[in-house]
Amino acid sequence: MRALGRDRCLELLASVPVGRVVFSMRALPAIRPVNHLVDGDSVVIRSNLGGALASAATQGGGVVVAYEADVLDPDTHTGWTVVVTGTARLVLDPARQARYERLLHPWVDEEMNCVITIDCDLVTGYVLHDEVPAGTGA
Repeated sequence: MRALGRDRCLELLASVPVGRVVFSMRALPAIRPVNHLVDGDSVVIRSNLGGALASAATQGGGVVVAYEADVLDPDTHTGWTVVVTGTARLVLDPARQARYERLLHPWVDEEMNCVITIDCDLVTGYVLHDEVPAGTGA
């Protein structure tokens, strides 16, 4: 396992359409699979204003969440994983909201009437590979 730099992590995250958002619901961790896009230093997702995450994201300055995506091959034990931790906020600007709604179409057949951005404050990632690094003697 080898750690990845921030830029490479964001490239990998942008290369896949789906991840998992982790947030608190009734003081317990909750995880939801969602599709996303990466826009600069933000992960963008769609949600429903009645949902727990959207409700939390509207409070004060937002809510701290984690967002994780990966590509793993269980047969070869190779792949990568990326985790972003940051503040989730509801997008209130109508022009930005409309832009993201054009770019990001939810995969579920439910009303997704809000857009949430997640700041990429802390970005970590790892690549898993089956190669033995040169010079290790293994």
